[in-house]
Amino acid sequence: MSKAMRRIQVGSALSAFGLGFTVPYLYVYVAQVRGLGAVTAGLVLAVFAVAALIVLPFAGRAIVSRGALPVLVASLVTAAAGSLALGLSAGATTVLLSAALLGAGQAVMQPALATLVVDCSSTLSRTRAFATQFFLQNLGLGVGGLIGGHLVDPSRPGSFVLLFSIQAAMFVLLTGLMATTRLPKAALPEDGGPEQVPAVKADWRALFRNRAMVWLCVLGFVLFFACYGQFESGLSAYGVEAAGISTSTLGTALAANTAMIVLAQFLVLRFVERRRRSRVIAGVGLLWAVAWAVAGFSGLADVSQAVATVSFISVYALFGLGEALLSPTLAPLVADLAPSGLAGQYNSAFALVKQLALAIGPAVGGPMGAALHGPYIVLMLLFCLGMAGLAMGLERRLTTAQNHPYATRARVVAQSAPASPPAAPVGADA
Repeated sequence: MSKAMRRIQVGSALSAFGLGFTVPYLYVYVAQVRGLGAVTAGLVLAVFAVAALIVLPFAGRAIVSRGALPVLVASLVTAAAGSLALGLSAGATTVLLSAALLGAGQAVMQPALATLVVDCSSTLSRTRAFATQFFLQNLGLGVGGLIGGHLVDPSRPGSFVLLFSIQAAMFVLLTGLMATTRLPKAALPEDGGPEQVPAVKADWRALFRNRAMVWLCVLGFVLFFACYGQFESGLSAYGVEAAGISTSTLGTALAANTAMIVLAQFLVLRFVERRRRSRVIAGVGLLWAVAWAVAGFSGLADVSQAVATVSFISVYALFGLGEALLSPTLAPLVADLAPSGLAGQYNSAFALVKQLALAIGPAVGGPMGAALHGPYIVLMLLFCLGMAGLAMGLERRLTTAQNHPYATRARVVAQSAPASPPAAPVGADA
């Protein structure tokens, strides 16, 4: 791992740490500590999603035209300002504006960091680079949430000011770390001549003409809707209302999800590298269908509370295994689908799809998970089976290099191997 890549991976971990450090406690902070009520607290959470949806289309263009590193530095400064302002805000207007700044900054970090990983890796090393990034991000989220939970106290408003101040200081520190990162020089043309690589421009119409990318975006929406869009809304509501799960058990289930990712990420990496990416995604769809079936068993079957609890926790663990399989698959595939110089735009487009799913998923899944238990499980099963079907449809739209880079590498190595010298004829020395 190069020095630049090490800094980028540290940046990914710290940015995720900042997200886990404060976001879980925003509702309590706004509604109870600042006394602004549940409606304002809900609006603050909605502002995060709206801010992301607004800035991400422009983030891709900025990354292509200005470079990923300057855009990342700008997003870190924005997030630092929003975090500090949020900790000092007392009124509804300032809280909402501060949340918009923090949400916009954090939303742009994701495609900027992904593009930097692409810039500092090769086609062959990209799978492991993104797997490492996902591992560190989940570790950062978990550690951030753990530390933040021990710092805050609803009876002491100053503890929340300290929380947001630490987050702002961390973003400032990360700004300095990333601003001093020296990236590798851009690749020269194939002939090695002195000509400069022609400048490229972000073009959304060209992206929409890329059928494989459009298909992947549709697949990504279904994937994120059925997984991340349900974690803290529909699935948790279903667990409490249908399976009788306590809030402490929900925390255990989320911990099981993170633990599975941390334990399985590098164990499954060799398996993922040797398989077609479309088949891996289809397999995850089937795995998550099993997870939703287990969720249905925990809440709809006539079983003891202990069995329901264990089953529900295993659902989150199965989701974690699927995430570990997807992390070295999806992001490298987006990068390989992007024309040269347009990885930033493609990463931003895929991040936008994820934000749409995260905005719509809770709005649909929350009420259904709380009240319509059977239809909710059936809907999620259909989404996961649809994910598997879309993945197989994507396979027909990918080249071998995009879908199975390991096979391409093996073929190239085999073709470049020196031929064995011909055997001497029998009796040649006679």
